[in-house]
Amino acid sequence: MGWLWAIIVGFVLGLIAKAIIPGKQHSPLWLTTIFGMLGAIAGNAIARGFGVEATSGIDWWRHVFQLVAAIIIVAVGDSLYMATLGKRKQRA
Repeated sequence: MGWLWAIIVGFVLGLIAKAIIPGKQHSPLWLTTIFGMLGAIAGNAIARGFGVEATSGIDWWRHVFQLVAAIIIVAVGDSLYMATLGKRKQRA
C-alpha cells in the first residue's frame, strides 16, 4: 500500500508542478510521476531537516517543501529530457 500512495502522491505533485512551471513541458506522464515521487522524497528530507516532518493536524510545511522540490525536479528533469531527446532527433 505504501508504493501505491507514493505513486499517487508523485502523480499529483508532478501534475501540480507542471501546471506551475511556465511554458510547455515535454516529459511524458510516467516521467512526471517519477519526478513527483522524487520531489516528495526530497521534500520530506528537507522537512525533517527543518524539524517539521510531523506536526499536529495537516503538515502544511512538509507539503510546501514537497511541492517546491517537485517543481525544481520537474523543471530540471524536463530540461534534461529535452536535451537528450533533442540529441537523439539530431542523430536520426
